[in-house]
Amino acid sequence: MKPPARLQSLIEEGLIDTVVRQLMSGKEAMVFVVRSGDHTHCAKVYKEATQRSFRQAVDYTENRKVKNSRQARAMAKGTKFGRQAQEAAWQSAEVDALYRLADAGVRVPKPYNFFEGVLLMELVTDAAGDAAPRLNDVAFTPEDARRHHATLVTEVVRMLCAGVVHGDLSEFNILLAADGPVVIDLPQAVDAAGNNHAQRMLLRDVRNLADFFGQFAPELRATAYGPEIWGLYQAGLLQVDSPLTGRFVQSTAAVDMGGVLREIDAARDEEAARQLRMGR
Repeated sequence: MKPPARLQSLIEEGLIDTVVRQLMSGKEAMVFVVRSGDHTHCAKVYKEATQRSFRQAVDYTENRKVKNSRQARAMAKGTKFGRQAQEAAWQSAEVDALYRLADAGVRVPKPYNFFEGVLLMELVTDAAGDAAPRLNDVAFTPEDARRHHATLVTEVVRMLCAGVVHGDLSEFNILLAADGPVVIDLPQAVDAAGNNHAQRMLLRDVRNLADFFGQFAPELRATAYGPEIWGLYQAGLLQVDSPLTGRFVQSTAAVDMGGVLREIDAARDEEAARQLRMGR
């Protein structure tokens, strides 16, 4: 096919040779099958912010780092340069997450290059060598549903141990490769320790898995892997091979309100002292 304009620069740079076909068009990007020498890859072309239906919600972008203070100030002011910097940060978030998770052994497509808003990465294939389907396009036996669910819960744990929460995990962004599920679409991934919404997002990710696979193995809907995983993480006990039960009992211990209020007062006093030191 005729190379789209956004992919022409990759051809000129020798990163790819030809564009085979468009694979899909999603809410934040278009994906193409491309050839590079004897290898077949996929190229993810990010859409401009005005063309995306998925917005950069503050829940996802909270505490994301940028390269310098000038960019941070521009992003806060919403200037043209700031919007460009925000767009670049949004795109690079997926690239950073892919490299981080691939290094941690998470089942994600292997990234190869990121050039001018295009992510070149592994093409995930099925047993026949064709592009792997998404989970929502596949029907499962109860046994396969349980097996794939267990695999993906382990992947969620592995991601969290690497400090990452997917943030939008569902049957629509998991591919079924020849050797099992592969997690895709990570531009909204968040830092588990640095984002105040990470717990809620992880619980939603795990609930999405239970709801989807629960269509084929109904008992999965009654599991509570999300709270169990997050509880172990908060306690500093979560390991990649931590045994999980799928059960979680919420603590009924009385809250020490006096202690909570003392912490609030201490934080208020510390902030007042900081303001005084700064002469405000």
